[in-house]
Formats: sequence, C-alpha cells, structure tokens
Amino acid sequence: MDANGWDERYREVDMAWGSDPNQFVRRLCERLPVGQALDLGCGEGRNALWLARVGWKVIGVDFSAVAIERAKALSQRESARLADRIRWRLADVTVDRPRPKSADLVLLSYLHLSAQQRGELVHAAALAVRSGGHLVVVGHDRRNLDEGVGGPQDRALLYAPDELAHLLVGTGLVVELAETVQRHTVHGVALDTLVHARRPRDDA
Repeated sequence: MDANGWDERYREVDMAWGSDPNQFVRRLCERLPVGQALDLGCGEGRNALWLARVGWKVIGVDFSAVAIERAKALSQRESARLADRIRWRLADVTVDRPRPKSADLVLLSYLHLSAQQRGELVHAAALAVRSGGHLVVVGHDRRNLDEGVGGPQDRALLYAPDELAHLLVGTGLVVELAETVQRHTVHGVALDTLVHARRPRDDA
C-alpha cells in the first residue's frame, strides 16, 4: 500500500492500532538505558510516544501525512517536557535511510515491505545503531497465515525469525533474540516475529 492508501486507512479510524505501545516493544525496551531512539514507520506514534514518556529522545518517521499529523497532535497533548523529547518526520523510510550510528535504539514495528526493500531497510537500520545500542524488530510472522489471525495475507510481506537474523549477518550486531511469539487478540492468537539485536560497545 502506498502513502495515499495509508492516509485513507488512517482517516477511517481514530488510532488504528490503539494508543498503547506494542507489548513486545514495551517488554524489550523498558529495561534498556534511555538515549536517542528512531522509530521507522511510526504510524500514529504509539510506540514513539511511549518511548518519550519513559525518557527517550525520539524521532518518529512515516510516509503517511495523516499519521504524522495525528502523531503531532497527540504529542501536543503531552507535557511540554515530553513534547521536547520527540520529533516527527514525514518521509519514506525505504528511500530516506537513517544515518549510520545515529541512534541508541532503532525500532521497526509492523513495517511490511517486499523482500528486497525489507532487506535493504533492515541493513540500513542495523548500521544506524550506535555502539552499545539496540535494534528491535516486530512484525507479522509468516506462520500467521496458517496458524494465526489477522495481518497481511501476502506471504512475501511477512517475517520469519531466521531470515531476519540472517539479514543482520555482517552488520556488527549480535542477535540476542529471534523467535516467533504469540499475541492474543479479540479475534484469537496472532503470531509475530520478534528480533532483538545489539551492537557491542567499542570499549568492550
């Protein structure tokens, strides 16, 4: 779906994915030391806003103008101190790649792309992680088509833990976790891919 398609989807509902952070993002990130975070494909900003609330300085990037405007509106409802910790950018993350070593945490949450785009973006996201920093990726698992509920129905757009881990080979990141996890929804159990990798400290 292109940016116009996502604009229409966001216009149809208020907070398409809810206002709470993704449960796996919360679980993995709440124990990390805060720093500079980059949320690629941030949507309406639920994860970026949560990161800012717990102390991160965050840049949220998305190519949907409607999503970014909604994210800006939500951040303006927060305290001035929190609002100062977050910035929003309207950009296509498949074209406007993050700068190398620019963030202590890079997050990709339910960002589903073609295999080539996914590989290129995951590689760029990995290189954007600073010394001692982390990469967290969560998205609909390929097994979800046959064993779970919801999510994209195009197998080519779905994740697999081993494939994601393989994409990180040669980036300098150490994969801490790469697995298929269950997410309980009102419609049943969905299966997600969850990957957490870190860059060892230069002085380690």
